[in-house]
Amino acid sequence: MIVIVVVVLVVAQGDGDEGTTSAPSKTVTDTTPREKTQDPRGERADLVGFRLDDRSAAGITNVWVVWTIKNSSSEKSDYSWDWEAVDAGGTRLADGSQLEINVQPGQTARGEYPTTLKSAKGIKLNITSFNRTASY
Repeated sequence: MIVIVVVVLVVAQGDGDEGTTSAPSKTVTDTTPREKTQDPRGERADLVGFRLDDRSAAGITNVWVVWTIKNSSSEKSDYSWDWEAVDAGGTRLADGSQLEINVQPGQTARGEYPTTLKSAKGIKLNITSFNRTASY
């Protein structure tokens, strides 16, 4: 487990992009292939959905992050990204790093992970770094 965390941290820092980008506001339907030349976000465009999911109606107390990755490259890829959840005043309430590996060209991968948040109301989700690398 420690090796995975170290790998995620090293890979996440590899692209040198320290800008903060808001997460997509909604999940994009995966029916139309996108050309990378048409999207100024580059590899970040592969993160087609990233949102908070409040599961309190199901009796689960924590809020989860849920994502969809669509590999638009021509090679099998690994993805790593860092995120933060902030309130309306800009205070960071939660943050984390996510990893999705071995995504084939054109393939869609979905994942989810619990957070320590108890509510998603009024919370903004930001992507603080994003990296795609070739899988081996």
